[in-house]
Amino acid sequence: MEADLVAMEGIVKEFPGVRALDGCRFELRRGEVHALVGENGAGKSTLMKVLTGVYRKDAGRIVYCGKEADIPDTRTAQSLGISMIHQELNLALDLTATQNIFLGREPRRGMKLFLDEKKLNEQAGRIFQRLGIQLDPGVKISELTVANQQMVEIAKALSFDSKVLIMDEPTAALSEAEIASLFRIIEQLKAEGVGIVYISHRMDELKKITDRITVMRDGAYIDTVATPDTPIERIISMMVGRELYHTISPAETGDTRETVLEVRNLNRGKRLKNISFVLRKGEILGFAGLVGAGRTEVARAIFGADPIDSGEILVHGRKARIKSPHDAVRAGIGYLSEDRKQFGCLVDMDVKTNTAISALHSFATPWGWMNDRQMEEISQEMVARLDIKTPTIGQQVRYLSGGNQQKVVIGKWLVRDCDIFIFDEPTRGIDVGAKGEIYKPLDELASQGKSILMISSEPPEILRLSHRILVMCEGKITGELKREEATQEKIMQYATLRSDEGMSFQISAKGG
Repeated sequence: MEADLVAMEGIVKEFPGVRALDGCRFELRRGEVHALVGENGAGKSTLMKVLTGVYRKDAGRIVYCGKEADIPDTRTAQSLGISMIHQELNLALDLTATQNIFLGREPRRGMKLFLDEKKLNEQAGRIFQRLGIQLDPGVKISELTVANQQMVEIAKALSFDSKVLIMDEPTAALSEAEIASLFRIIEQLKAEGVGIVYISHRMDELKKITDRITVMRDGAYIDTVATPDTPIERIISMMVGRELYHTISPAETGDTRETVLEVRNLNRGKRLKNISFVLRKGEILGFAGLVGAGRTEVARAIFGADPIDSGEILVHGRKARIKSPHDAVRAGIGYLSEDRKQFGCLVDMDVKTNTAISALHSFATPWGWMNDRQMEEISQEMVARLDIKTPTIGQQVRYLSGGNQQKVVIGKWLVRDCDIFIFDEPTRGIDVGAKGEIYKPLDELASQGKSILMISSEPPEILRLSHRILVMCEGKITGELKREEATQEKIMQYATLRSDEGMSFQISAKGG
């Protein structure tokens, strides 16, 4: 068998008081896509940061192209042909695609006093042509979609003649069509002999794109398996090392249950077109669709975060005047935004404050002070009820894992005792083990008679939790599916307004 492109053996990395990597190993062959998976905190990113020179290893060895390599910094890694595309793209928004690709390595002319823009654009154009994408080298990054920005990151990596390309959650912000385009490029790079490390929480993607999977847990290597031969259930079991919460199929809500929320002919410009639906007591109503379909716009309109042009919102049969989020909260509606760090919680404040903040008025004394003891009691209750892993309720939320941050946001609305919950991408960026811990309170809320409108871009999640599913495309509801008839294929048909046609993808700027 051909020697490995990369072989990491016995890698140890320690930080003060923490052994982040404990004798880890990882191998990558030429022309393969090798997944690196594990829960948040398993050590995946740390291991890759050792390989890319962000961290120096404390022990172990790295063999690259058959020779032992010392990689003290990122510049050394790039010179060797090792590049990483981070989940948070590292691009200068005010510079062009070309300028980003060759930043700091620009060819010059005229005694090297002036940039050779023509040569720069020609070189960038050749890379884009190699990737099979149509993109103007002179377009500003700020004018591109996230998918196109990611293509520029890939082009930048290839400009270093990379033999190893590490992708960290590359599909997190992409639509299904954009993911298909990315997978096409990955297959092309694989055929050219590039070794690709693929880090993702999306289990369904691993079967589609990877050849092998390495599992890490608690900073240690667990196993490496061949993707075609290994069931997803076994991979998850190795990742978490414990029994996961499995939701029981939700009981039928039936058409006879009380309607708690009714939306009639909601319109907002070109984003929302005659949106009408009902949400019943104890029901989880799933909203599916591709990125940009209008699902979040529906949620924000109901919550009063965005104005509407026309339409009605009824809560418990009565017309509600919701002009702001304050009005929505007074009507008994809680909203968990897809961006929990920006809109869901105050990351620089502690768990106690975050869980109590939605109902601060109830903790106020007649003298204008806050009843700190009551706030502590309710916060401790939420920590116990939701199993929030935090050393104390005084811990800043920013230091909690993504799953525990999301539980804090859920706790905030439980304290408010809302009747209607809107969950927008409740498990985005959360590992597979923590997802089960988010599903459990959703399931329990529904069983207690609370009503949930849930938006998710992951079809397995929608299918697993929803009583009914509404599918959107281009600002309209294009289909409704009962739980027993719903499949990923039917969801995709409604989401693309097609039946058996394939999907196409065009690289374009925003608004193009």
